[in-house]
Amino acid sequence: MNSSFSALDWVIFGVYFLLVIVSSVWLSRVKVKTSRDYFISEKSLPMLAVAISVLATSQSAATFLGAPESSYGNNLTFVGFFLSALLAVIIVSKVLVPKFYEIGAITVYELLEKRYSPRAKRDAGVMFLIGRLFASGARLYIGALAVSMILFSDIAATHMIFAIIILMSGSLGYAYFGGIKSIIIADVVQVIIYISAALFIIFHLFNSLGGDIGIIYSTLEASDKLKIIDFSLSGSFNFWALISGLLLLNIAAYGLDQDMTQRILTCKDKNEGAKSLIVSILITIPTASLFLVIGLLLYLFYQHPELSGFSSEINQNFAGEKIAIFMTYILNELPDGFKALATIGVVATTFTSTSSVLGAMSSVAVTDIYKPNFKGKSEKHYLKASRAGVLISALLLALMAILSYYWQRVSDIPLLDFALGVMVFAYAGLLGVYGAALWTKRGDERSVRAALIGGFMTVLLLQPYITKTLFDFDVNFSVQIIVGTIVSFGIMMMGNIKTK
Repeated sequence: MNSSFSALDWVIFGVYFLLVIVSSVWLSRVKVKTSRDYFISEKSLPMLAVAISVLATSQSAATFLGAPESSYGNNLTFVGFFLSALLAVIIVSKVLVPKFYEIGAITVYELLEKRYSPRAKRDAGVMFLIGRLFASGARLYIGALAVSMILFSDIAATHMIFAIIILMSGSLGYAYFGGIKSIIIADVVQVIIYISAALFIIFHLFNSLGGDIGIIYSTLEASDKLKIIDFSLSGSFNFWALISGLLLLNIAAYGLDQDMTQRILTCKDKNEGAKSLIVSILITIPTASLFLVIGLLLYLFYQHPELSGFSSEINQNFAGEKIAIFMTYILNELPDGFKALATIGVVATTFTSTSSVLGAMSSVAVTDIYKPNFKGKSEKHYLKASRAGVLISALLLALMAILSYYWQRVSDIPLLDFALGVMVFAYAGLLGVYGAALWTKRGDERSVRAALIGGFMTVLLLQPYITKTLFDFDVNFSVQIIVGTIVSFGIMMMGNIKTK
């Protein structure tokens, strides 16, 4: 089957982008008067919309392409990541969310200002910006990779850059004018779009396998593809990783990452904020499961020709690179029209994850770093600075996506592990610092900075391409975050006792 877009695909894709343009123009009319309104919308947004936005922020092209790859090659153990997230958000909602509301926070790092000093808040904000730049740049790269493959039938550097510009332009359209309110409204729309795309593809795959759910289920069960909990020590999502490193990762993601928590702070009170977190996970689990179902159906399509009639050799190579199995299917097997739907799904997930991080990065840069150094300016000035922060964040993320294009080729890490692993750089240090701030009397602004750097450097030194070269073994991201957090916490314990 031809991998290029048909006329029908281009029409569907064009209609989608027309919708994006129209909705961007409409959302640009959202009235914003202050930087606080720009970032948290004066705590006026409904809980369910916030929950859907948290869902949208947690999903990306890495999930869209990586989750099917996980279930295709293994089983359903990736679901455990979200079960771990459910436990994490319960902890965050009980421990952190009340404290954020108690101090009237715009960013989560203001808690460190209350506990230690304004410099501690600034240093944590800088660490967030560095970590989020790495992680969201990687997500943007993965989305651009898929778009370039489908639109241009290659992943040449020039086409990758063009795909990055397309994705960033759409994300900016939602984030720049209306701030967090327009981002959350857009998230709700884009979530509906990419879930619809997933359902259409599941429908097509199901029919191509004969449409007999009994045979499909029994074949998957016989192949041991339906396992959810893995008690072995192998694999990235085994039970022991879920209750240790991945639990820490989710606590950091939902409680210490401004990208997520900015949404929680838009609710009217701490109870609504906590509820939005828990509801977001409860709707994330079935949403992520859709993409795992796609992976299971792809397994049957390619590995059980008696069901699908597929008789060719599986070719996961594209322009000299091994690509995800879902991308292989999109490029070679989807009929006219469905290819556009798959592309729209990738674009929609990238829009939601990227537009949200633009607002989060700007909120930290302006609230925690810019305002303390430029006090006494008018709200009009700070609102302009907030929008300038969005533009600067967009440029930096685009540059990071280009860097990720080369980075992943050197590291040769699977897409899902690459996207999750990059997030660990900032989280390890933040977990150690907040652990000390919440549960001990130790630490000061000097130890905060040292702990943040120590956590970051520990994760860097534990990267597989370093440990493999020096010691001939790999350290997965779950172990990296545990070790990094311990190092960061240990450094905090060497700080002064503070009773404030």
